[in-house]
Amino acid sequence: MARTVPPIVLDPTGTDIQAEARRVRDAGAAPAVELPGGIPARAVTDYTLIRELASDPRVSKDARRHWPPYVAGEIPHDWPLHMWVSVNNMFTAYGDDHRRLRRLVAGAFTARRTEAMRPRVQAIADALLGDLAAAPYGHAVDLRERYAVALPANVISDLIGLPESARADVRRVVDSVFHTAASPQEVEATTIAGYALLHELVAAKRARPGDDLASDLIAARDRDGSRLSEQELVDTLFLMLAAGHETTVNLIDQATYALLTHPAQLALLRSGQASWADAVEEALRWQAPVANLPLRYAVEDITVGGTVIRRGEAIVLGLAAAGRDPAHHGPDPDAFDITRATRDRHLAFGHGVHHCLGAPLARMEGRTALEALFARFPDLALAGDGEPAPLASFIANGHHALPVRLTGPR
Repeated sequence: MARTVPPIVLDPTGTDIQAEARRVRDAGAAPAVELPGGIPARAVTDYTLIRELASDPRVSKDARRHWPPYVAGEIPHDWPLHMWVSVNNMFTAYGDDHRRLRRLVAGAFTARRTEAMRPRVQAIADALLGDLAAAPYGHAVDLRERYAVALPANVISDLIGLPESARADVRRVVDSVFHTAASPQEVEATTIAGYALLHELVAAKRARPGDDLASDLIAARDRDGSRLSEQELVDTLFLMLAAGHETTVNLIDQATYALLTHPAQLALLRSGQASWADAVEEALRWQAPVANLPLRYAVEDITVGGTVIRRGEAIVLGLAAAGRDPAHHGPDPDAFDITRATRDRHLAFGHGVHHCLGAPLARMEGRTALEALFARFPDLALAGDGEPAPLASFIANGHHALPVRLTGPR
């Protein structure tokens, strides 16, 4: 009789994302894992297999249609990942619904519109760096909160039309959604607070439309409800805010940390032997901003690397693990090397029909933020002892704080 292998329990606090990724990779092509609350799933970490699954029409993101435990009401509303599967937007849509919802927002993230936003992104970066320069000389500051968070939060809030008065509250909601070790009480409170904020935003924009994405989506909804339901409208705004905040925040955070701990790589940038685009791509590979992407579901039985994922099983894609896949990136995938030939062949923004629409914007923000930061503070250095503590999440891959000393010229 074959021995049953117990599932790998994913650490909800994300204590060591990369060590856990290696453990899952070593367990096979699609080993059984356990999500918070004892929820079973399969995890895939191989770069090639993730690309195949992300492009396979037999793999869905719609829990309402293709995840039997959710359909049966077995997933509690206070589960830490509940909003990741219950929202009704393009992130969780499948087939024609996904194409319909994606078309509604795709125009906001074209290459032309992204390039047009560059001066605004630069102005935000310069203003934030000016505020940082006012810190007492030699005083440690949290670069994550005051720069890595503040820059993309302002950019996406401006794009959507989120008023200044709501930005701090939205940030707290987004942080909580990515907190995969959250208590049931926190989950419930976050859901209530998040939807209250979003409904207030929609009501305000209906009353006073602006030149922003929220107003555009509301207009599309009100002209023809068949294009976008009210719930889809609200949940799409939430997706834009959450994705626009967290992915780029962790990119800037991790890239800054990588360059400060790899001075030879930083020297390549300063000498012009490598570009800031190279640094951004290698940072995305080395520490994917979203470590594990939940959830997908097998529409039918699928064989993955010799393992059968049964119809209805949930699937977690290990994006951070794929970035360190030795079969794809060679024998030294743990090394941070901005000249690496495969630096831009990562899955940090997903793959296939659900590839992140905001990837060009995130890349542009990352390049702009890093170049401006190291130009303004050429002697920037980490403060404190040891590696900064990680976020309490196995989804968001960043630091709780990034203390630095601004030792550049005043």
